[in-house]
Amino acid sequence: MTSRTAQADGTAPRPEVMDPRDELPDHLGALRAFALSLTRNSAAADDLVQDTIVKAWTNIDKFQQGTNLRAWLFTILRNTFYSNRRKLKREVADPDGIHAATLYEKPAHDGRLAMGDFLQAFDQLSPEHREVLILVGASGFSYEETAGMLGVAVGTVKSRANRARARLAELLHLDEGEDILSQADAGSLAMMGRSGAAAS
Repeated sequence: MTSRTAQADGTAPRPEVMDPRDELPDHLGALRAFALSLTRNSAAADDLVQDTIVKAWTNIDKFQQGTNLRAWLFTILRNTFYSNRRKLKREVADPDGIHAATLYEKPAHDGRLAMGDFLQAFDQLSPEHREVLILVGASGFSYEETAGMLGVAVGTVKSRANRARARLAELLHLDEGEDILSQADAGSLAMMGRSGAAAS
């Protein structure tokens, strides 16, 4: 929203630019879903989102007005995740039983796929493949926006997405050319971020 304020010298009013910090709460749900897809742990995802918001707040002067705030926040979150991962030099494994306790059963897509099977297959993808499917498939970012967030070429994003879809099809024993993501609804795709994490 912009409003116009009259200038003290009597010249024409200028549009007042909204502070992007006011929009941060609007992106918390999407950030948490993306964080869950990366961390596979609810508590770690919450910490990652909090770190992201703190970094965005303190570096808001680096955000370019008129660009995609959500893409900027996702880039901060992703970079924070990989920086933390490099510092720890290890990945946190899913505790036994957590995954099984969070499986959701949803009506099969055309009678072929249970949600639990999908989530189990999704968890077997590499972090890079899960990441690109969350960004392109579940979050609705274009290949170009995703490439900008990941710092890679558009062709790399397309290649990763195609390999990830092919791997999912293989894990789910789908027929050649059958793409589960084209049949999944937005709610199913959003579940990908929660598949390996306990609900809080």
